[in-house]
Amino acid sequence: MDYIIQTFINLAGQTGFANLTIGNFAMILVAFLFLYLAIVKEYEPLLLIPISFGMLLVNIYPSIMSDTGLLHYFYLLDEWSILPSLIFLGVGALTDFGPLIANPASFLLGAAAQFGIYGAYFLAIAMGFTNKQAAAISIIGGADGPTSIFLAGKLGQAALMGPIAVAAYSYMSLVPIIQPPIMKALTTEEERKIKMEQLRPVTKTERILFPIVVTTVVCLILPSTAPLVGMLMLGNLFRESGVVKQLSDTASNALMYIVVIILGTSVGATTSAEAFLKITTIKIVVLGLAAFALGTAAGVLFGKLMCKITHGKVNPLIGSAGVSAVPMAARVSQKVGSEADPTNFLLMHAMGPNVAGVIGTAVAAGTFMAIFGV
Repeated sequence: MDYIIQTFINLAGQTGFANLTIGNFAMILVAFLFLYLAIVKEYEPLLLIPISFGMLLVNIYPSIMSDTGLLHYFYLLDEWSILPSLIFLGVGALTDFGPLIANPASFLLGAAAQFGIYGAYFLAIAMGFTNKQAAAISIIGGADGPTSIFLAGKLGQAALMGPIAVAAYSYMSLVPIIQPPIMKALTTEEERKIKMEQLRPVTKTERILFPIVVTTVVCLILPSTAPLVGMLMLGNLFRESGVVKQLSDTASNALMYIVVIILGTSVGATTSAEAFLKITTIKIVVLGLAAFALGTAAGVLFGKLMCKITHGKVNPLIGSAGVSAVPMAARVSQKVGSEADPTNFLLMHAMGPNVAGVIGTAVAAGTFMAIFGV
């Protein structure tokens, strides 16, 4: 009988319930919330489902992130900057750079939206973070998860990579919730109703030359951006050259989805209660939201300036797409514009600043690496 009792005690001790803390329960509830937002509300399910499931797994079975755990090996690919670079390859293969080529002024809107990054950098320093920590945190303002992971790794901030990545991907997923109130607060109804002229056609030669020229210029000025900008432009060259359809299809579909699964799950698995439920994490989440809000506001305000300079030819809403959440931010610009006037079509105009924001965030990361001699 004693043997049977001891056996049951041993079995009970091996269950997940035996080791769960209040913090674990809290994080499990957060995982359930994220799953609800992803599945029921459909807020970027491709990102939120793997992130939230990784969060669920690590808080039920923390050893899955130990040195011999499955998700630890996934996470190493994040630390080594492999997965962020491959994500950029897929984004390049998926994205049409035509709107940016047709309207180069979109670069200015994309640049303006990076103000959130630099504003958050100084806020983070004021809140007690070191220069490198502040730089790693501030990139959240670009709403760019891969770049946030890439920079945190390069600056040696592996300890903060989990909270930074979760904050960045969470804000990317919540773009449809966070941006519209800011956009509406900073624009009038008349401005939101502005219809923009149709973009000019872009030739195939322009489309092919663009990724080559951008790679050459940006990487000569900031060589440290080569892993991100280089992969982004390589993916786009696959798409636009028209001679490597197999590579373009692989980069934009199979490879992209495999990387998203591994990266999202491993990022979610960094949110164990012991690692995540800290004052530092709360500060990072708050700073990330501030950075994202500042970037959105700066893009819209610069859009208003361009509206005045062009005598009403630019709808300020497209400035909010200057954050690099592609194509979510552009879709939000379209949605808010169509709410003011159902016949208004801003999506292609917003894609210009949106693509410029991707490049701008990578450049901001390269600038920080150059400053710190990485």
